[in-house]
Amino acid sequence: MKRFISMIIVLFALYGCNPWIADGVRKRDLKRDVELVTDKGSIIFRLYDETPLHRNNFLKLVNQSFYDSIIFHRVINNFLIQTGDPESKNALADASLGNGELPYVVPAEINTKYFHKRGAVNAARTGDLENPDQASSSTQFTFIQRKAMTDSMINVSERRINYYLAYNKVVRNPANQNLVRKIRELSSAENNKDSLSIFESKLNEMTKAEMAEMVPYRIPVEQRQVYKTIGGSPHLDQNYTVFGEVMKGMDVVDQIAGVETRKADDRPIKDVRIIKVQLIKRK
Repeated sequence: MKRFISMIIVLFALYGCNPWIADGVRKRDLKRDVELVTDKGSIIFRLYDETPLHRNNFLKLVNQSFYDSIIFHRVINNFLIQTGDPESKNALADASLGNGELPYVVPAEINTKYFHKRGAVNAARTGDLENPDQASSSTQFTFIQRKAMTDSMINVSERRINYYLAYNKVVRNPANQNLVRKIRELSSAENNKDSLSIFESKLNEMTKAEMAEMVPYRIPVEQRQVYKTIGGSPHLDQNYTVFGEVMKGMDVVDQIAGVETRKADDRPIKDVRIIKVQLIKRK
């Protein structure tokens, strides 16, 4: 019996000292920042502990060197820069990108504490019609780059947030699933633009009616002040998961945002590539 108890104690001690946690993420990595080295310079950002699913997924990918050699495939100056499509590693210059990812999603971790200020790191995802749970892409993410906004611009964004919240509630409603399914079918079919427009108009009317019944969301005063002085994209709030923020290197984000892009899909004319992503000690 004593030997059995001793074995349990040893196993427990070994387990407690195990440097690995779920999904192949090392415990020591949890207090480290991420350095993303690009051919324009380095961006250092911090992953939030309050979004552990996104944090752990990102750390796992970094440990696998997943992002090394991937390009920024979507760049919109004074808005955001986006990366994480694995198909971009060896993509031809004329290829349209943005659909590549690993075959899973990360459950949404939308936290009112975190918002889309300039320098925020958020997870890309598909729209609510296909993805009412607002789950994030397994690999794609963006850096928010927009600069300071006026009160009137923030007010417009606030109205958009409320529309999106109402839209999500409508598409989640079991009573509306036939309409949602029909729109999905027509969206993927050809020569159905007129029919699709009719169904989308109905969905829009239902959303506006739902919006009128809701208690409107208001951007907190302190967050509004950040948008007015630092910048950001408030219309994305409460709809996408923000899981980190830039600590150093916003000048590099601005450089990338300023490159020449194709009008059709916002891909840079000349590729901007991630050389490597590595973990560094927090300062």
